[in-house]
Amino acid sequence: MFEYNGIQIKWYGHDTFTIKNGVTVCIDPYKLTKSLSADIILISHNHFDHLSEDDLTKVVNENTIIVAPKECISQLSKIKSKKVIAILPNEEKIINDVKIKAVPAYNIDKINPATKKPFHPKEDGKIGFIITINGISVYHTGDSDLIPEMTDIQPNVLLVPVSGTYVMTASEAAKAVEKIKPKLAIPMHYGTIVGNEADAKEFKKLVKSCEVQILTKE
Repeated sequence: MFEYNGIQIKWYGHDTFTIKNGVTVCIDPYKLTKSLSADIILISHNHFDHLSEDDLTKVVNENTIIVAPKECISQLSKIKSKKVIAILPNEEKIINDVKIKAVPAYNIDKINPATKKPFHPKEDGKIGFIITINGISVYHTGDSDLIPEMTDIQPNVLLVPVSGTYVMTASEAAKAVEKIKPKLAIPMHYGTIVGNEADAKEFKKLVKSCEVQILTKE
């Protein structure tokens, strides 16, 4: 667990995090080894390693609110939660005093050889999230390349993919840091499907403008 200005941040591998300060927010639960309890669950898109019904059952309870893009809503209707809320790119919601803004997440040059289209097409409406709790903002980019919409967001904390293949490489993620201008960056999207700790270490070596923390998997 890492603490930043009173916000507890835990990484569970891949793109899965909890962010807690009174309210517990869980992002993209996948391959959890234990049950958690979340007030809010955020789902970035509909791929199996981000919208995992098996893992959602380990996190959700009758008071949990799930926020996700429209492409996920029908699948999430099977999950027994308090409410499922659809959110569009650039839309903002306030839930339990937590401000949640959806940010577009898509590929520019990561192309699926089978379909000849990006793994994460812009038109799908897949998203990342800027979560603001007690004045501290955390930007989880979702599965994305470095895109124009990221420029100058300036969150306190950036959670950014580094594995390449489907998302940014370590080098591209370091360039994203220069555009986004966080105070702290934490690498993700490695060690599960593609990428490994070497990608996280390469990212840390390349970033000069802010602190980088490589978290230990919970």
